[in-house]
Amino acid sequence: MGVARATAQSRRTELLRGEPDAAELWATGKTAPVDHPGVKVPANMRSWSTPWPAYLPVDITPAELQTTGLTASVLEGWAEPYPEIDDVPDWQARHDQALVRFDFDDRWRPLNPQGRAGRTGRNLGKWGENAAADPIVVAGTGEDRRVLLIRRKDVGRWAIPGGMVDPGETAPATLVRELREETGVDLAATTPVVLGRAVVDDWRNTDHAWVASTAALFELEETVPATAGDDAADARWWPLPDDVDELAAALASEGGLYEPHRPLLRQALEHLAR
Repeated sequence: MGVARATAQSRRTELLRGEPDAAELWATGKTAPVDHPGVKVPANMRSWSTPWPAYLPVDITPAELQTTGLTASVLEGWAEPYPEIDDVPDWQARHDQALVRFDFDDRWRPLNPQGRAGRTGRNLGKWGENAAADPIVVAGTGEDRRVLLIRRKDVGRWAIPGGMVDPGETAPATLVRELREETGVDLAATTPVVLGRAVVDDWRNTDHAWVASTAALFELEETVPATAGDDAADARWWPLPDDVDELAAALASEGGLYEPHRPLLRQALEHLAR
């Protein structure tokens, strides 16, 4: 049975207006925008131990990390020179040095410890774990207690200062450097309390490239001057209540709180409450 021309044309128009799905992207060799949410992953299929033969994640690798644009990104110092995951030569060393343990699939590709992300490729400097450091700076006590936050340029939300660990750099050094670069606050002489090391629910994470961070708490008696710099659009001391939800509510009209940092702030509050 044939299809009426009007019906076929209508369907064609609908398809052209919509975004291609994962299968179409895979078949044409194209990638999706970096902010593509990826295919939906049900909670019961999140774990890599659960078989999912039909799983087809969306590739969100941007042009600057593909073969033609990678050279410039490497020269800028933020990306490693491997366009394909199979090109990486030192997986065993990366595995042994990782902040958070991760496994490999049967093709020796690193697997995101949080499970399937619905997205593949990379939108980060490295394949596998990208080590970061997040300094949480709290000053004062009681009603005078404040937390130092920056407004991120990439998403416009208020967040903990922090960033990626540079090659050859230690996490403690990154904590101090990122804090100084983004807020102008130098706490090199202050010893923080390491709260933990965990995979961060970063918007750039994929199945094979993710962010794992060392979170540390710096406690000061009083606030010090802070000025936005580097990746920060603003830097400011905010009242820190006992509940992160209260902080998020206070920031709602000012751009909002960066969601992946909620767990880190909760860890800080739990430590301060001891």
